[in-house]
Amino acid sequence: MRKSLIAATLAFAGLLVAGSLALAQGRALPPADYTPDVSYRLTTGLADGKMAFIGVGGEIDGVVNPRLVAEPGDVVQLTLVNGDGVQHDWALEGVDGVATDMVFEEGASSVTVFRIDEPGQYSYYCTVPGHRQAGMEGLLEIGEVAESDEEALASIVRDPADLPGPIGDREPVTHDLALVTEEVEARLADGTSYRFWTFDGQIPGPFLRVKVGDTVNMTLENADDSTMIHSVDFHAVTGPGGGAAVTQTRPGDATAFTFKALNPGLYVYHCATPMVAHHITNGMYGLILVEPEEGLAEVDREFYVMQGELYTEGAFGQRGDQEFSVDKLLDEDPEYFTFNGAVGALTDEHPLQANVGETVRIFFGVGGPNFTSSFHVIGEIFDRVHDQGSLTSPPLTDVQTTTVAPGGATMVEFGLEVPGDYILVDHALSRAERGLVGFLQAAGDDNPEVFDGNVTPGGGH
Repeated sequence: MRKSLIAATLAFAGLLVAGSLALAQGRALPPADYTPDVSYRLTTGLADGKMAFIGVGGEIDGVVNPRLVAEPGDVVQLTLVNGDGVQHDWALEGVDGVATDMVFEEGASSVTVFRIDEPGQYSYYCTVPGHRQAGMEGLLEIGEVAESDEEALASIVRDPADLPGPIGDREPVTHDLALVTEEVEARLADGTSYRFWTFDGQIPGPFLRVKVGDTVNMTLENADDSTMIHSVDFHAVTGPGGGAAVTQTRPGDATAFTFKALNPGLYVYHCATPMVAHHITNGMYGLILVEPEEGLAEVDREFYVMQGELYTEGAFGQRGDQEFSVDKLLDEDPEYFTFNGAVGALTDEHPLQANVGETVRIFFGVGGPNFTSSFHVIGEIFDRVHDQGSLTSPPLTDVQTTTVAPGGATMVEFGLEVPGDYILVDHALSRAERGLVGFLQAAGDDNPEVFDGNVTPGGGH
C-alpha cells in the first residue's frame, strides 16, 4: 500500500519531496521562510562493491561519500535521490531531527533543510540497519575545522602477524620476560578516541610463547604516568591469583614473580586489579601459549586475534574523545565490540594476509570481559579446532563455528584453497554492526574446481 502511494505521488509530481526542517540546538526553520545558503544532492548506489552516497553536481559530482562543507549558521539543503531501488535515508548523527524521510523506490527523493551554529565535524549516514557498515557514511564539516588529529593519535592495534615463531622440540629453559602497563590515548574508531589501558602499549598484549616445563621469571612494570594500579593474572600459572596476588603494582614501580609452566595449552592473561572488569575492558588482556613437549604441527602462517568489548558514555560511532561508562559495564551493555582493540583493526589497519595453498593457524582468545564469542570465518571451514585451548586432547575436525568463553581461547587451523577476502566474525552477527569484523585476504590463482564465481544463471558458463 505504501509503495503504491509513493508511486502515485511520483507519477503526479515527478519528484517526491518529503523531509524535515530542523536546526541544531533545537531552533526550527519555518518551511516557507528559508533560502538555502548551501545545497547538496546525493544519490544512492554501489561503488567498489560497497553501498555509498554519490555526489551529484558541482565539485562533488561522482564523488563517493563526499565531504560536505558549510559555515556556521548557513541554511543547508540536502536532497537524497534513490539511485538503486533499495530502501535508504540520510541522517546527521548527533543532531536531532536532521534526516530525510526514507526513500523506497528508484527515482524517489527526499529533502531535509537545517542549520547548525556550532563548528565541527558531523557524521552523516544511512540509518537502515547494516547500510552504514556497508559503506554509507561521510562527513559534514561546519566552519573552520582544525586538521584532524586522527593521524597523530596512537594506534593500539596489534598486528595479528606479530607473534614469536614455534618453539618445537627442545629441553626446558628459563625465560626472563617483562610486561609494561601503559595508559594510552588512541584511536578507537574513525574520529573517535579513547584512553586505553594496555600491556606494552598495544591490544592485545604481547603473545608470549613458552614450552611445558619451562621456568618463567616475570616482571611487571607500571609506567610512571599511569593513573591506576595494575597487575597481571596468567591463566597458565599455578599459584595465588595466577600471579596477580604479588603484582599489584603502583605507577612507577615494578613487581616480579617466577612460575613453572606445568600444563600445555593456550591461555589468557589479564589485569586483575579491582574493578577487574574495568581493567580488562580497557584493553588489558593477552595470550600465552605453553607448547606441548613435541611442539606444534608445522603450518605456513600463524595469527594472533583477540576479541573484546568497550563501554563508552557516547553511542557507537559518536566522534570525539569517549569516556568509560561504569553503568554500561555493570549492565553489560557495550557500545563497541572489537578484534585487536579498535574498529577497523583487522580490516583497515592490519588485515590477515596469506596465499592460496597455505595452511593457517589462528590463536584466538576472548578478553571480554563479559561476552562469549561464536568465532567463525565466513567462507572457510576449520579443519581442526583445539577446543578451549587444549593442546593435548584430539582436535575437533570440520567445524563451522566455535564457542570461546570470556577468559578463554582456542586454536583453529585450516587450508586456503580459493583466493578472496574471508571475513572474521563473531556469529552473534549484530556485533558486526558495532565494529567486530576482520579480513583474511588470500592471494593466488582461481580454483574453479572448488569455487567458481563466474557461472551464468541456469548452469552455463
